Amino acid sequence: GSTYSSKVFRVTFLTLAVSVAVPVLGVTVLLDCPIDPQPISLKEPPLLTGVLEPNTKLRKAERLWENQLVGPESIVNIGDVLFTGTADGKIIKIEDGEIQTVARIGHGPCGGREDEAACGRPLGMRVGPNNTLLVADAYYGLYEVNPDTGETKTLVSTKTPIEGQKLSFVNDLTVTRDGRKIYFTDSSSKWQRKDYLFLVMEGTDDGRHLLEYDTVTKEVKVLMVGLRFPNGVQLSPAEDFVLVQETTMARIRYYVSGLMKGGADMFVENMPGLPDNIRLSSSGGYWVAMAAMRPNPGFSLLDFLSEKPWIKRMIFKLLSQETVAKFVPKYSLVVELSETGSYKRSFHDPNGVMVAYVSEAHEHNGHLYLGSFRSPYICRLDLQRV
Repeated sequence: GSTYSSKVFRVTFLTLAVSVAVPVLGVTVLLDCPIDPQPISLKEPPLLTGVLEPNTKLRKAERLWENQLVGPESIVNIGDVLFTGTADGKIIKIEDGEIQTVARIGHGPCGGREDEAACGRPLGMRVGPNNTLLVADAYYGLYEVNPDTGETKTLVSTKTPIEGQKLSFVNDLTVTRDGRKIYFTDSSSKWQRKDYLFLVMEGTDDGRHLLEYDTVTKEVKVLMVGLRFPNGVQLSPAEDFVLVQETTMARIRYYVSGLMKGGADMFVENMPGLPDNIRLSSSGGYWVAMAAMRPNPGFSLLDFLSEKPWIKRMIFKLLSQETVAKFVPKYSLVVELSETGSYKRSFHDPNGVMVAYVSEAHEHNGHLYLGSFRSPYICRLDLQRV
């Protein structure tokens, strides 16, 4: 009788399994997917050896102003006064350790993901030649802010169409020494900053990557299109090219004006993580902050999903962006590149113990100030100690 009962059990179990699985699959098929993912070809990530060998050097950083600011994405200094933009839409000044709000481009309430569009989100920040702050707000556009009076002036508004299209996700900027030209990125023509995970996972190449604003003629030109999540930008020290981070593709391109339109080439390909912001280093190279890792050896979720749009569809039919974000391992990495794009050194914090969600490395006075798109602090690393 035992074979008979095991057969009954098997049949019952299979019937149950099918009766549960079919509706679940059916529902999943019927559910709308917020993204239309494209297959992307990434090369196998570089091995973390040599200069890229994992270490814990970022753990030597100290946290400053913990829980007094949230998501200090980009950091600049005028003398010893620091400025940053935070997730609650503020442009903040830190002088003698004291935090003050200089300006806000948007308006409250600020807090949740849904408030972001009205609240504003200052991302890239630079100091102009006359010591004003140049700010890229993801939702509002390009602004000039007087750090003393807090007065804000619109340079490029997201409400104004540029070549027939509005800006959707203004991200970073870099400015010539004479202040005449500002180069900036618009990360997507479809997604806003609050949906950056959709942008990464969809993998579409709708970023109008690089734009140029002429402060004298007030004209905006589109220089490059067709990038997958164009992000941080940096003029070379000689101002003869602009570097642009292409986050989804884990690479950096450079743009040389004067070449044929969109004269672009690869500067660094197949990086060990997803690059966010890029800034000059005192050695004539560049600091690149990685927002997420592509571990090798190890399992890279991004690489695994890159050519499997159907799995991405299933995931985003069933889970929210916040839930998916929890599956991305916390790992912070900052690399220094030479002027030709080779790796000079790397600072790691596996598991993001001290430094998490790093967005930018800004060098000032022998220290690296580390911005974060999410953490409630700025980290400072003494370059003499690492």
